[in-house]
Amino acid sequence: MTSIVRAGFVLTAALLALVAQAQEVTLKFHHIWPPQAMAPVQVIAPWCDKVAKESNNRLKCQMLPAMSGGGTPAQLVDRVRDGVDDLVVTLPGYTAGRFPAMEVFELPFMTNSAEAGAGAAWEYLQKYALKEFPGTKVLATWVHDEGYVHTTTKQIKTLDDFKGLKLRAPTRQTNKLLAKLGATPVGMPVPAVADAVSKGTIDGFVLPWEVIPAFKLQEMVKYHTETDASRPAMYSAGFVFAMNQAKYDSLPADLKKVIDDNAGLALSKEIGKTWDASQAVGRKSAEARGNVFFRLSVAETDLWAKQAAPLYDEWVADMDKRSLPGKQMLQDARDLLIKHKK
Repeated sequence: MTSIVRAGFVLTAALLALVAQAQEVTLKFHHIWPPQAMAPVQVIAPWCDKVAKESNNRLKCQMLPAMSGGGTPAQLVDRVRDGVDDLVVTLPGYTAGRFPAMEVFELPFMTNSAEAGAGAAWEYLQKYALKEFPGTKVLATWVHDEGYVHTTTKQIKTLDDFKGLKLRAPTRQTNKLLAKLGATPVGMPVPAVADAVSKGTIDGFVLPWEVIPAFKLQEMVKYHTETDASRPAMYSAGFVFAMNQAKYDSLPADLKKVIDDNAGLALSKEIGKTWDASQAVGRKSAEARGNVFFRLSVAETDLWAKQAAPLYDEWVADMDKRSLPGKQMLQDARDLLIKHKK
């Protein structure tokens, strides 16, 4: 090889390196919320701004709010896996039974801290559930703030009050919880709730305070029932912030580092903390409307928890059938919640 040919190869390699360094990437970011909701404003937009800044504006987000990119909320996990979307935030529980290992954090009365739930969920994911997300790079995972019951015409004060009510639930485990409490569960993602209430398809719903103002659901109901604050939340649902693995793999090393630096345990806990802080703000929307609130006693909350207790054994048995160590997985989840609440 002549020196001229060698010089040509070196020059070509250098030019290719410069092209890679100058590469600008636009990431399609698809999610369920309207643009003014807490999650897009306080979580998604700041993350996109941060990666843009750290990449010298070579990584940019193209926002697709309120499912404006097409499909349904339940399809987001497949859309990001298949590369239709580059980034999503969604609830794996919208696809019932598809992510059974991660369902442990959707069991009733597990935690009343989204921040602790986020840290626990991230560590648990690494040990037990990464294989549930093929083709997907999970950047963060968390649970929402405490979930409560919101109804249209009847205040729920005791277990007997659930009878005859059709109530919306987000996940398979929450559907099972409502059935144990005596209600008729109706599974649906949050964007469908307002229409279902207005048509009388459901008599109310279980939701955390955070999301209620975003969909103006405080205007759709009159009554709110909260469990005793000293006890774990009635229910939680888990979120994932996910990226298409092939899209990540296609990035040059320096842009991969920007993504990696804005992912993981610290990001998960930060997002969980944001969800915790959103609770009071969401509740005020119902207070301002003059809605009626009821907080259960410790005894009544414990009664609900006792009624729901068989769901733990059912989940463990389900894991065992899948040749997974169900009992150990449940214990690990509980231990991690304690660890991250300290």
